[in-house]
Amino acid sequence: MILVTGATGLVGSHLLKELTGRGCTVRALYRSAIPSSDFNGKVQWVRGDILDVVSLEEVMKGVTQVYHCAAVVSFHPKRKQQLHQTNIEGTANVVNACLDAGVQKLLFVSSVAALGRIRENEAINETMNWTAETSNSEYGKSKYLAEMEVWRGIGEGLNAVMVNPVIILGAGDWESGSSGIFKSAYEAFPWYTDGVSGFVDVQDVVRAMVLLMEKDISAQRFILSGYDVPYRTIFTVAAQQFGKRPPHKKVTPLLAEIVWRLEAIKGKITGKDPLLTRETARTAQAKVYFNNEKLLQYLPGFQYTPLTDTIQRVCSELKQQYKL
Repeated sequence: MILVTGATGLVGSHLLKELTGRGCTVRALYRSAIPSSDFNGKVQWVRGDILDVVSLEEVMKGVTQVYHCAAVVSFHPKRKQQLHQTNIEGTANVVNACLDAGVQKLLFVSSVAALGRIRENEAINETMNWTAETSNSEYGKSKYLAEMEVWRGIGEGLNAVMVNPVIILGAGDWESGSSGIFKSAYEAFPWYTDGVSGFVDVQDVVRAMVLLMEKDISAQRFILSGYDVPYRTIFTVAAQQFGKRPPHKKVTPLLAEIVWRLEAIKGKITGKDPLLTRETARTAQAKVYFNNEKLLQYLPGFQYTPLTDTIQRVCSELKQQYKL
C-alpha cells in the first residue's frame, strides 16, 4: 500500500496517475473534496490532514511507502504562519507517523527554494542550503526547515529521500501554483523580465520520484530540473500555443519595485492576495541556474522531456480542461 499526501495538487494528482498506471494500489489523503477522477478504482481516498496526528496514525496503517507532496506554496507575508504550520509542523508529523508505523520508505517533495535560489554567480547544487542571504523567500525557509525534519527522521532510522524540483510545468489549477504561468500566457500578459530559472515537466518529476522510491537510495536529495531558460521563453512559447500575443514589454528592476508596492496597497484595500509581492518581483529578475547532474548519475538513462514538447502538451490539456 502506497500513501500519497497532497494528492489533489499538481504533483500529487500526476503521481496518482503514474502509480495507478503501474498497477499500484494507492491510498490518497484529501482535505475537502475528492477529485472527479477515480483512477479506475485503484485509489483509496481518505479524508485527513497532516496537521491532525490522529488521522495520520490511522491512514498509515498497512502502508509501506509514503510520498509526502502536501505543502503550502505562497509568497505572501500574511501566510507566514500557515506556511510554517503546514510545511514544517506537517512534515514533522508525517515523519513521526512513518517512524511509528514502520514505513519502509518516505519520499519528500521539497523545493529548490530550500537550497537558496538567489545565487547568480554559481549554479545551485544539492550541497547548498537556504540562508537569509541566499533567499528572499519565507516559503524557501519553510521548505528548508521541513527538510531538517526529514533529516531528523533519517537520523532516527527512517529510510527517506528528497527531491527539489524547480518551477514545475503541468496542467493543474491555473488560479494557483505554477500552472498560473499558462493563464498569464493565455491572457496575453504583456510584461517580461530578463530573469532565468529552471523548469521541469511534472511528468518527469513524478517519474523520477517513482524511480528513486524503487531504488536502494536513501539519505539523499536531488534537484529535478530539465532546462534553465528565461521566463520570457516559457511565456512566449505558451502564448504561441494559445494563439495569443507573446510578452513584449520589458519590466525593469525599478518598475518591478514600484509595481509590487502598488500591488501591496491594492491588496490591503481589496483584501485579496496581490498578484506580485516583493519576493516574486525580485525572484523574477534573478538569473538562476541549476546543476541537475546528480539525479542523472543515480538514474542513468533518465531523460528530461524537451521543453517545447512539455509546453505543447500542457497547453493542449489546459484547452480541454478549461474548454478554451
